[in-house]
Amino acid sequence: MKLKEIYQEVVKKGIEADPRGKKAIENVLKEKKEAYQKLNKKEKEFFDADSLFNPFADTRILWGDPSSEIKSIIVGIDVEGQEFLLVDSLRRKGVSIDLIVSHHPQGRAYANFYEVMDLQVDIFKEKGISLSKVEALLGERKAQVERRVSSANHQRAIDFARFLNLSFFCMHTPADNLAYQYIKKLMDKEKPKRIKDILDLLLDIPEYREAARNNNPPKIFLGNKESKVSKIHIEFTGGTEGPESIYENLSSAGVDTIIAMHQSEEHYRKCKQANINVVVASHIASDTLGVNLMLDYLQTKGKFRILEFSGFRRFSHRK
Repeated sequence: MKLKEIYQEVVKKGIEADPRGKKAIENVLKEKKEAYQKLNKKEKEFFDADSLFNPFADTRILWGDPSSEIKSIIVGIDVEGQEFLLVDSLRRKGVSIDLIVSHHPQGRAYANFYEVMDLQVDIFKEKGISLSKVEALLGERKAQVERRVSSANHQRAIDFARFLNLSFFCMHTPADNLAYQYIKKLMDKEKPKRIKDILDLLLDIPEYREAARNNNPPKIFLGNKESKVSKIHIEFTGGTEGPESIYENLSSAGVDTIIAMHQSEEHYRKCKQANINVVVASHIASDTLGVNLMLDYLQTKGKFRILEFSGFRRFSHRK
């Protein structure tokens, strides 16, 4: 496969798994195109043209020729300077590596990744929270995240790719969408009655089994194994954690249990105040699940070798 084909297929699969639905995504892209057409010449110079076909701000080709042929990929969860030096060392030793793939975004894909948080609107709305309330709370949270990431040294990792001439690609929300749908489908099918049932279901998944072997299993942050479960909310996609104030609204809507990739201390306190059970499924294992599901899909489209590093472990879910 060519690099641009990998990029296109990742975006395509991410759209298919997006909680907003295909029609909503089409409207997002239509609005983006209309906004672009209204810009003057100078404003168009700084417009991210990828956003006209890719609704995921945190998924981009960060360095490399899009037309280059990819036969070998090394995949990691976080890719920064030390990972680039490792890849350079491996290549010097004769290991063929055509592309570095990071799950977490870098460069321009990190600079405005908070834009993908908009997809959380539909997830919260599905749980019975009013659209106006969700948009108000999420708008405030997005602004908070924007302020936090604005000061980061966004191009630092990209410079490693540039000097070492290593093709670099990141896929964040598309992979998270796949993990979200996987866990949602599992919970909808199995209908766990207690938290211990959720833990058992997660530990049947190879990514979580591997994490458990390394002392990072799914954990109960709030509640206990015997706590009853009725209505589950899954926090697996949407860029990062949503608004802290949303938990009171989720509780009022009947949500009693959250399955999250990770949770900050403030979000934890808000869940505790709202009397919501929390299962943290393990961040890196959850990211790895989404990446593996995406790689399963990509390997139906082309042949390439996959190497693991930076916390990623390859497990196939293809039947």
